[in-house]
Amino acid sequence: MSMNAIGAGKTAVITGGAAGIGLAAAQRFAKNGMNIVLVDVRAELFQAAEDSLRASGAANVMTRQVDVSNLAAVKRLEAAIVDRFGGVDVLMCNAGTQPGSDIFDTTKTWNQVLSVNLGGVVNFCQTFVPGMMSTGQAGLVINTGSKQGITTPPGDPAYNVSKAGVKVFTEALQHHLRESGSKVTAHLLVPGFVFTDLTRHGRTEQPAGAWTPEQTADFLIESLKKDDFYIICPDNDVSRAMDEKRMAWAMGDIIENRPPLSRWHKDWTGPFDKFSKGE
Repeated sequence: MSMNAIGAGKTAVITGGAAGIGLAAAQRFAKNGMNIVLVDVRAELFQAAEDSLRASGAANVMTRQVDVSNLAAVKRLEAAIVDRFGGVDVLMCNAGTQPGSDIFDTTKTWNQVLSVNLGGVVNFCQTFVPGMMSTGQAGLVINTGSKQGITTPPGDPAYNVSKAGVKVFTEALQHHLRESGSKVTAHLLVPGFVFTDLTRHGRTEQPAGAWTPEQTADFLIESLKKDDFYIICPDNDVSRAMDEKRMAWAMGDIIENRPPLSRWHKDWTGPFDKFSKGE
């Protein structure tokens, strides 16, 4: 059902869409002759992104500089899109930030990360999805999460909390859509290690373990064809099998009442290593 929302003349809105995974996904929608709306705060990237989308076959391209954490701005954007294209068929909430964080950070990093990574998803879904549902037609919502929102490794708690929230929100959204009989479906995209501006950290060459945004977008489309809700992307460093073991171990902390984040606990690193090897 999800692929029915993708087609010529239909409209896709992508936040964080001017580069990286967002742009790569937008290019795949453009190849189907869709209208593309790119939402980003990096207006300097719009012209190159728009050129690439037109070259990919987009019917129309609309770019808007919007802070996804600003609900009033999101509502104005939705009105402008409806006025121009009549409605939205695909919504991809992909905007994100990762400046780093500490558990006791008081420099507003937590507010920034939560308001963009989680608040942006909530703002766009609450603003756009009711209108998508009201048409009675197929619609598609893709929210970009993270493996850090599932296994929550130490080191960046604000980011982990925000992406864990995206997971829970998207699960609840899909449950609501399913139970209401809507033809709109929601999906959780969980990228692996992808070489983007968010993960570049000053590097100019792609690390061997990383996927490209284009590989991630291709995996997304193939997963949507199967109507997968959890779109867990591998990469060149971590296999799907290893991802599953890490996620299973994380849930095991709760079931077996182990210390939280026991994968990184000195008394449990050995048992986890054996578990990951199937011993």
